[in-house]
Amino acid sequence: MQSALGHVRRADEDFQLIAPGDRVAVGVSGGKDSLLLLCALAQYRAVRKFDFTLQAVMLTAGAAPPDTAAIEAFSASLGVPMLVRHTELYQILFEIRKEAHPCPLCAKMRRAMLCDLCRELDCNKLALGHHREDALETLLMSLLYENRLSTFHPKTHMSRADVTVIRPLVYMPEKQIIHLQ
Repeated sequence: MQSALGHVRRADEDFQLIAPGDRVAVGVSGGKDSLLLLCALAQYRAVRKFDFTLQAVMLTAGAAPPDTAAIEAFSASLGVPMLVRHTELYQILFEIRKEAHPCPLCAKMRRAMLCDLCRELDCNKLALGHHREDALETLLMSLLYENRLSTFHPKTHMSRADVTVIRPLVYMPEKQIIHLQ
């Protein structure tokens, strides 16, 4: 866990991801990346010289709401409140629109819903669990599909939502995340 904290600290120092008084919503999917991020930020909050608050948020997208009890218990064990919002993404993408390639639209809709949740919960930051390989894969995909060199930034202000998206695990190799499981 020390390595995760080191990567979070370095990303925070390099990109000024978290400031005193920030209210950070942590996007939790239930996967290894987002659960590690939630745990690392909870521990990072304990060692920082200034205070910031954490709020875990989870959007469900399946045909039926999943059992999130274990994830909610994990969040509670870290002292982080959690809000689970059941969405109709599955119905919209597969039953109404019948999307052949739903991933881009789903990603945009989930990001908009997460930003709405941030505003609803009075959070000014949204932390996502993207790691180093996610940034590299995005770079490769933009080169192959868009013929340009581009990837996501560790810190991006979403002006319409007035929410800043941060990626504290941007320096962490996926291999280390897998090792920590």
